[in-house]
Formats: sequence, structure tokens, C-alpha cells
Amino acid sequence: MKAKILELLREKETYVSGQELCEQFGVSRTAVWKAIGQLKKEGYVIEAVQNKGYHLVDQAEEVYNQADIQSRLKTKWVGHPLLFFDSIDSTNIRAKLEAEQGAESGLLVVADQQTAGRGRRGRGWESPSGSNIYYTLMLKPDFNADCAPMLTLVMALAVAKGIRQTLGRGSEEGAAKVGIKWPNDIVVDGKKVCGILTEMSMEQAYIHHIVIGVGINVRRQEFPEEIRDRAAAIEEQCGFRISRSQLIADIMEAFEEDYEIFLQTHDLKGLRDSYAKLLVNRDREVCVLDPKGEFRGTARGINDQGELLVERQDGSIEEVYAGEVSVRGVYGYV
Repeated sequence: MKAKILELLREKETYVSGQELCEQFGVSRTAVWKAIGQLKKEGYVIEAVQNKGYHLVDQAEEVYNQADIQSRLKTKWVGHPLLFFDSIDSTNIRAKLEAEQGAESGLLVVADQQTAGRGRRGRGWESPSGSNIYYTLMLKPDFNADCAPMLTLVMALAVAKGIRQTLGRGSEEGAAKVGIKWPNDIVVDGKKVCGILTEMSMEQAYIHHIVIGVGINVRRQEFPEEIRDRAAAIEEQCGFRISRSQLIADIMEAFEEDYEIFLQTHDLKGLRDSYAKLLVNRDREVCVLDPKGEFRGTARGINDQGELLVERQDGSIEEVYAGEVSVRGVYGYV
């Protein structure tokens, strides 16, 4: 009920009477009073005025918890249920455990801190508290395992859209800086702010579940020297403070919409144009770092399977599959 009360208070610009809250949620005044008290203890500033009711005051300090995220979610099934942890070993590990224990598709696991976060190829992922977003979305799809790798691009598109949506509330200029470096690096003003790790449990061709883990750098922070030239935080790049809860809600809304488009064809046909508009590599010279042989060309977008279309100097088109291949800008990260 806390999340529902919080959502209603946030939507109203005026005071909401205790009676209205009672009638809206079918509870007693005492239950409302207790919920308001709990929200205050969690850090929300709520004014209570006799004969007027309750009013949620804008505040400088962020409150980041389960109720705050739930109060902003507008999705039908993505992000439901939601599990929030102040600290956890890994959101991917917890999401897989929940999936094995019967959790429904759409489960979202969020943590303020991870103690054993992982990136691609088993690399560690720094996951301090109070700074970033760490979440895993669990899905139990009914399609062939060959389709699973494309979900990484679907999530990348949703993250980029979500960041643009969130930044757009404060600055249209900031939103315009957001893009995707193929296949799934999210960049803001040319620097990487997000990592995505997709893992799948399957038997023969049957998918038991898929977990998509996402880490987003939000607050200003120091990065390890080896990635300092290409990594950044969203607030560092846009210049103003954002709500982590709202960003998660915006991403989930975008993912739900795009995933339903994906399910219509089980490929990226319906999302190619949206992805291409945000692709920072598009029409740029790129260097393809392929174990079979490095080559250069011009990126021209993606095909229906999410492979990067690279035009060679002779005009032929090479379809580049992510796998162990990396793509870099000729003169820098992008």
C-alpha cells in the first residue's frame, strides 16, 4: 500500500485528504496514518495539515527503495513482481534462483549494491552503493533459443530510450546525447555508461529462463584507470541530478513496449529503425576486431538478427555477429 499511496501523492500537486486515501485503497485512517509514518521514516518529506490532508514535498535527498520504484512503474507485467535489496551478491544470481523456484516471467531484481557483480567474459563489475543502478529482468519466453541473443539488443534499446526519457525531463540537449554503440553499449556524449549481461538456462532447444542483467553508472564517480578514457556516469555527462527509481521505471516501460514488438516476429525487424536512429556507429568508419582477421569499413545499421552491417571498401556488405568480435571507432571508442 505504501507504493500506491506514494504514487497518488506524487501525482497530486495539491493536498490529498486522509478520507480520499481511505476510500481509494479501502483501508482505515489508522492504516493510512501508519503508511505515511513509514514513508516519513524512509526519508520522504510529507506535510500533514488538518482539514487538508497530506502533501509530498520535493526533496534534494534521493529515496531509493522498493516502494519508490513501484510507485513509478506504469507497466502491465514487466517489473512485476519486484524485489529490492540494499546489498546482494548479484542480481543475476538472485533472479536465476527465483526463476528456478517458480517466479513468473517479468520478475525484476534491483539492488543498491552488489558484492559479486560480473560483466562480460567473467570480468568483475564494480557495484558500490548509493551511486548506480543494478537490476536483472527475468523472462520465461516461448521461442527458440536462437532468438535469445537478440534480447540483449532489445534491452540496450530500452535502456537508451529510458535514459533519453529521463534526461528529456530536465534537458532536451541531454537526451540528444544518448546513443548505442553496437551491440549493447549505451553511451552518453561519447562515453559508456551501461553494461548488459544476458544469461540463459536451457535444455536442448527449450528455454527455461533468461536473465538480463544491467548496470548503469548514474552518479559522478572515479573509474579504474584502464577504463577512465571511455567510461562515465550519466550525471557527469548531462550535468544535473536524476532519479534512479524513475530511470528504472522509464526503462521497464520502454522494454515492455519493445519486447512485445519483438515477439511479433521473434527478431528485430520491427525495432531496426528505432535502433538505427540511436546507433552512434552508423555511417561511421569502424574497425572490426575479429579473431579471423581485423578489417575496416563503414557501419550501415543492423539486420533483422542484430548483426552489424559493415560496408567494405569494395562496396560489399559484411554481416558482423557480436560473439567474440569487437567493433571500435577508428579514431576512438565510438
